[in-house]
Amino acid sequence: MSIESKLKTRGIVMLVVFFIVLFIIFLPIFHGHNGMDYLDNMFNSISKGSAYYIPQTIEEVKKYDGTVVNVELTMADEQQAAESVKLFEAAGATVTVAGNILQVEGDIGAILHSTLVDADSMYKNDGEAVKARYGANEREAFYAWYQSLKAMGKNLNKQKLFKEAKIVSTVMKKAVETSYNYYGIEARSAKESAMLIIFSLAFYVFYTLWYGFGIMYLFEGLGLKIGH
Repeated sequence: MSIESKLKTRGIVMLVVFFIVLFIIFLPIFHGHNGMDYLDNMFNSISKGSAYYIPQTIEEVKKYDGTVVNVELTMADEQQAAESVKLFEAAGATVTVAGNILQVEGDIGAILHSTLVDADSMYKNDGEAVKARYGANEREAFYAWYQSLKAMGKNLNKQKLFKEAKIVSTVMKKAVETSYNYYGIEARSAKESAMLIIFSLAFYVFYTLWYGFGIMYLFEGLGLKIGH
């Protein structure tokens, strides 16, 4: 058998093995998930385990306890405005409603502490606690927090209350967004999954190289050369 025939056979065999493994990866045999979903969920869980900034954020918010603000918030519609009213009133703020516009006066520290309580519940996948506080779906209630704080930050900047606007932004980024995005995902540490992480990364490198060499051997067996 010529060298070209051996290379072509080797390349075909390697590519066949590659696609067999690829087929297995997409079978739901990894705890009911395919390989891609399983690894995606694993890395999401690990990233959640290292993104818990709520305790530090609570300490930052304490500096604003007793700071009263008066803001005008323009919400997307009347329904969103009504959902936001529940949040602010539960935090002890006074709210006046005119259509989709809210006039909110209250202690910004108390408002943000209330947000962080909900964020902590969501981060720990305790959506029932949020639902019980507002009598609404936890995701919808928490989304209302996001939209309310977003509108509040804009109005505070408009009033040139930049420090207050900054702490609102901090709460949104470090607590509200992370809690909403990670809701329903179980947190795990990278330490307890170290072997699986190392294996998955090593497999990825090996699998990619396997495919690359399979293509190279097949092309060389067909008489095609890569050059420059």
